[in-house]
Amino acid sequence: MAVVSRTLEPEPSTTDPVLTHAISAGVVTALVGFTSSFAVVLTGLRAVGASPTEAASGLMALCVTQAVGILWLSRRYRMPITLAWSTPGAALLAGTGAVQGGWPAAVGAFVVVGLAVVLTGLWPRLGRLIAAIPTTLAQAMLAGVLLQLCLAPITALRDSPAAVAPVVAVWLVLQRFSKRWAVPAAFATAAVVIGVSLARDDRSLDATALIPRFDPTVPHWTWQALVGIAVPLYIVTMASQNIPGVAVMSSFGYRVPWRAAMTVTGLGTVCGAPAGGHAINLAAISAALSAAPTAHPDRNRRWIAAFTSGWAYLVLAFCSAALAALVAAAPAGVIEAVAGLALLATLGGALAAAVADDSDREAAVLTFLIAASGVGILGIGSAFWALVAGLATRLVLRGIRRPDTP
Repeated sequence: MAVVSRTLEPEPSTTDPVLTHAISAGVVTALVGFTSSFAVVLTGLRAVGASPTEAASGLMALCVTQAVGILWLSRRYRMPITLAWSTPGAALLAGTGAVQGGWPAAVGAFVVVGLAVVLTGLWPRLGRLIAAIPTTLAQAMLAGVLLQLCLAPITALRDSPAAVAPVVAVWLVLQRFSKRWAVPAAFATAAVVIGVSLARDDRSLDATALIPRFDPTVPHWTWQALVGIAVPLYIVTMASQNIPGVAVMSSFGYRVPWRAAMTVTGLGTVCGAPAGGHAINLAAISAALSAAPTAHPDRNRRWIAAFTSGWAYLVLAFCSAALAALVAAAPAGVIEAVAGLALLATLGGALAAAVADDSDREAAVLTFLIAASGVGILGIGSAFWALVAGLATRLVLRGIRRPDTP
């Protein structure tokens, strides 16, 4: 375990001239992290069998567990450590679909993922094993999983142009002027579209569905769910979130306490799983919002921004049920379009990383195609088989090629 030195510092004072700016940076971190991908989370949970109520419970569980983790880690280590739910993991769930055992089996897989993350923090060899998985293949698998979701805006625009076109147009305009807020603005537009649809059809939201509550499920374990959900979800969460999250923090001069971070996120995942939370992890892209100099000029006080984001996530947790009810009332294709737009940047990054190494390109392309096919074997989703096929192909090709072969 890496030893993290910590200097005791005075508590933040309200006389700090830039304290308000740090607090606002924390609020923005939470708002951007939540609004940019919560539709993906709801889509993924529904795909593996959750009811609308169970999906809303899962979203709330993710907000609460990551909020508690952020509050503890940021204050304990005086670092701007922020957590997030696994957006690539939610996309993986959306592509996997229902497995043998249904929603209880998916919940059981979430528990196993949390335990595996804890073990990764406690047993360095497991962490090295995951890091040894070629980035090209892990990213190719992720890209294949994301492909169908990212095609949703196109098919939705074809099927429901009046409802989807405003969402796409707003997203496109914000991409030009403020990429950070493009997806939140797209969802805000989708909310307006949903409101118009409800008024036009003389419908209303169920008042009882707006009340936030946990809807626990007793975990059940099937080998299909363990292999088809737990294994790829763990790999995607580690390779696409936790390891990049450490790298992002390192770029701003922070050394993340690895064992503590994995223990907190792993236990948080285990605790949130019965309520429907699939996985929490270190924030990657959004981590920069609290760790960058724009959050606070003094790097030793940027933890205030992260700490604030933890409290903001607790507030957002109480909005989860209302947002899930709004999503459930959406016209066909609208929320799928928002989720697809939210994942375009992730898909682009995954594709670029997948083909970056010429020597692994054939294996990566095969991995991508199998994951994108959605074809399952023996009740196990395509993501697992894509990784197996990619690793086998890489092994064969590297064994055939001479060392001097390009």
